[in-house]
Amino acid sequence: MPRLDGKVVLLSGGASGIGAATARLVVGEGGKAVLADRDEAKGRALAEALGAAAHFVPLDVVQEPSWQAAVAATTEKFGALHGLLNAAGVGVRNTIEDCTLEEYRRINDINSLGTFLGCKSAIGAMKEAGGGSIVNISSVLGLRGAAHAMAYSASKGAVRTLTKNVALHCAQMKYNIRCNSVHPGYIDTPMIAPRLEQNAGNMTGRQSLEELHPLGRLGRAEEVAHMILFLLSNESTFSTGSEFVCDGGLTA
Repeated sequence: MPRLDGKVVLLSGGASGIGAATARLVVGEGGKAVLADRDEAKGRALAEALGAAAHFVPLDVVQEPSWQAAVAATTEKFGALHGLLNAAGVGVRNTIEDCTLEEYRRINDINSLGTFLGCKSAIGAMKEAGGGSIVNISSVLGLRGAAHAMAYSASKGAVRTLTKNVALHCAQMKYNIRCNSVHPGYIDTPMIAPRLEQNAGNMTGRQSLEELHPLGRLGRAEEVAHMILFLLSNESTFSTGSEFVCDGGLTA
């Protein structure tokens, strides 16, 4: 039996990167995927390519009405909501000295506030469906600091702790809703493309990032998506409030 047979999953950031890779797995494993993104062209194109089991909805993750509309469109299209992936995010290099207030707010709004709104907006529909699974994309930089990525680290640390609070609340309320965070290392997606084009001493940006990982390479979006698939499926029903690391050994 397919691992997500009959399950409906809403994916923020579903038009590209980890979100798109997960959408492909959701459909391949018998589920329905609702791709939510600001990039309407890419999102609609991917939904069309995936066929009748996929649907696109526009989403601005920092706007609560946009989230509410996305959840409503999901239940209207496919009848229920069983899974949520909060994958929309942005990464910027900055330090405590050069990060502006505006930049700090923007990064935390998208990465942290957007995840909060996603969780808050989805719980009601998941309760009506009898339960579900929320997966929040944090980062290895949500587990430790990085002087060159101050605002990003702060936002992803917030996602990690938010996940635990959502998990505990849903467990205490007997909602049958689980919530876990996934912490990727550097994954070869559009988010890190600017880093790959830079030079670091005698190495290219790609080489310098690859050397951070004991496995000697960047991760692939599909590798993170398979971890997310496990968390969305009934194979992980005793896991909630936990961190799942997919980092090629970077934090080892």
